[in-house]
Amino acid sequence: MTQGPTPPFDPLEQTLLHASCVALRGRAVLIQGESGSGKSGLALELMAYGAELVSDDQTVLLELDGALWATAPASIKGLIEARGVGILTAKSCGSAEVVLAVDMDAEEQRRLPHPNEKTIAGVRVPVFHKVDTRYFPAAILQYLRVGRRGPQ
Repeated sequence: MTQGPTPPFDPLEQTLLHASCVALRGRAVLIQGESGSGKSGLALELMAYGAELVSDDQTVLLELDGALWATAPASIKGLIEARGVGILTAKSCGSAEVVLAVDMDAEEQRRLPHPNEKTIAGVRVPVFHKVDTRYFPAAILQYLRVGRRGPQ
């Protein structure tokens, strides 16, 4: 596992996004979407399967040597909202390298989609669109573990 920067990131070099982020073995997924789109809910599901919280609702990002790193603002580190339950505490893993983004505002319709990418803070990152199935969190964790096979 690559050693990332130590939080807090330099405020002049960081980007703050409205996003949640969890990591597995230092590899993070950035979960983006409008308020109420299910960012925190997906993060909680991933955490139930073994991921660790990086940040909920607001994520600080930093490009370092071509990699994208995420951490939480100090004021919300270790906190995650569970809609209808309240603010929960969680172990935070500090910083992690973002290797995947999930767009909760776009729903994937194709059975075998071609890979999507977007640029976040100057770094190209693979993107999954929301999939409305019970196995979506498990698929994300499998991607964090070993990646994805290219287009068929």
